[in-house]
Formats: sequence, structure tokens, C-alpha cells
Amino acid sequence: MIRACIFDMDGVLIDTEPVWRRVERDVFGRVGIELSDEQLRETWGMRIEEVVDHWYTVRPWRGIRPRAVQRQIVRQIVEHVRKEGEPMPGAVEAVNAVRASGLAVGVASSSSRALIEAVIDRLQLSGLVDAICTADDEILGKPDPGVYVSTARLLRVQPRECLAVEDSPAGVQSAKAAGMKCIGVRSDAFGVDLGAADLTIASLLEFTPQFLEGLGVVPRKEGKTPRGVQAVRVKEGTEESDGDEEHVTITGRKRTN
Repeated sequence: MIRACIFDMDGVLIDTEPVWRRVERDVFGRVGIELSDEQLRETWGMRIEEVVDHWYTVRPWRGIRPRAVQRQIVRQIVEHVRKEGEPMPGAVEAVNAVRASGLAVGVASSSSRALIEAVIDRLQLSGLVDAICTADDEILGKPDPGVYVSTARLLRVQPRECLAVEDSPAGVQSAKAAGMKCIGVRSDAFGVDLGAADLTIASLLEFTPQFLEGLGVVPRKEGKTPRGVQAVRVKEGTEESDGDEEHVTITGRKRTN
């Protein structure tokens, strides 16, 4: 029996995949690392910490630490989401459909908590999401199953009782390794192969109550989550500190605030 639905975030709930590529190109370019679409594809679905470490190992740069590059990328993405973030087609409706079916709702993302909270606030999903698990909470990122296993634990359900919704091969691998059924949402990004998913759909516009019923989800009383689930509230007002941090400048040198 399906008792919960766990959504990936970037490219599933919010249209940030093109923004990630643009920001990564911009920030890495400032430290002298030019990346093609094919190279960006290599790290799609990975945590930004792992992305930065990967390129620092393969093509090391001078003058600024990797963690400063990481912070700058995340900062620019968060700023974009807060000002211009747009949901993926059908995303908000899909979350509402899951809630209307009586399932618990989780978010399992390779992004930072600061970004996830910005997305949830921008899309006004705070009253609909029962638990989130982020890159900040896990030792390893996707395709490791940890983020999905942890989200199921927060929702107090077994992984086999969860339906995962993903748009990247690494995410699908993560959900399947956790023992979940996985719906792959096809993306225009790179024309990736989601063949490992149990089912693929063109967009979340297909993710209707009728679609869920077709998967064997028995509608419950609206607004109710499975017995034993406790909502894990998203912290309000959490931001990355701007303190005395390094920023990537156009010359690749560092400065302090």
C-alpha cells in the first residue's frame, strides 16, 4: 500500500534546472573553468558540494576555496527562486492531488536546506509538505538512497510504502535503491534516460487523483495523512550567513564583505 509520496525538487517542483546550468557556468567561469552542456550533464542530480569538488579535482583553480564557490552558486540560485521562481507545470496541483488522496508528502532533494525552504515559501507549499530531507542532512548525495530512506523515516512509513517522483537518472537510482516505486518526469534537459523508473510521464500535469488511483492509491479523507505521521515543520527565516565570506568576483579573486 502506498502511504506517502516523496518529490524531488529541482526540475520536478520548480523550474530551476536551466538556472542551475546558467549559474554554474557563470560562477565556474569566473574561476577560469568553462563548462559545456555535456560536462554539466556529468554532475546532474549531484549535490552542489560534490559538483564543486568534482571540478576542483579535475580542473583545480587558484585564488578561492571550493566552499566559497559553492556558497556563491547557492546564493545566486536562492536569490533567483525568491524573486522569479516558477513551479514546473502541474507541480502545485500534483502536491494537492497527493494530499487530497490522503498521502503524506515529503521532499527529498540534493539541494541545500536554504534553497528548499525558499522554494517551499515561493510555491506556498508549507502547509502541504510533512517532511523534507536535504543535502545538508546526508553524508552522501544521490544516487545513494540515504536521502529517500531518511525522508521515509521522517514520515514514519517504510520505503516500500512510498512513491518517489524524480527527473534525473541519479534520483531514480536513489529512489529505487531505497526500495521505492519511482515515477520519472521527463525533462527537456539533455534528453536523459529515465528507463530505470517504474513509469515515466511527460509532466506533472498528468499527476492527477485519477492517475494516483490507477497506481493503486485508495483515496482517503481529504487533508489526512497516514496514521503515525508527524509534520516536520520547515524552519522559517533560515538563510545562509552573509558574514565574512568569500565571493567570486569577475576576475576570480576573493574579497570579503
